[in-house]
Amino acid sequence: MRKLVWDNSFRRAFKGRTRNDRNLQDRIFDTLDELVADPFQPKLKTHKLKGRLDGLWACSVDYDCRIIFFFASDPQEDEDAIVLVDIGSHDEVY
Repeated sequence: MRKLVWDNSFRRAFKGRTRNDRNLQDRIFDTLDELVADPFQPKLKTHKLKGRLDGLWACSVDYDCRIIFFFASDPQEDEDAIVLVDIGSHDEVY
């Protein structure tokens, strides 16, 4: 099983992005549920990033909303983690 870890930068970006949009917030939570279940399901369009974001991954919430994350392991709990780093439009996060 995987767990989600919300980095502080993700928390700030999430609050700013969803402040006045409850519908977007619901879509993000649905995407996060799917990400934990299977990060590589086709609907998420998960892909590895290159360049200055090398080592990170991205998935799509909708047409113009991306979540940036990386995979980590937690040896103490014998569990894999998905660390959420940023969220925003294509131009904001890339």
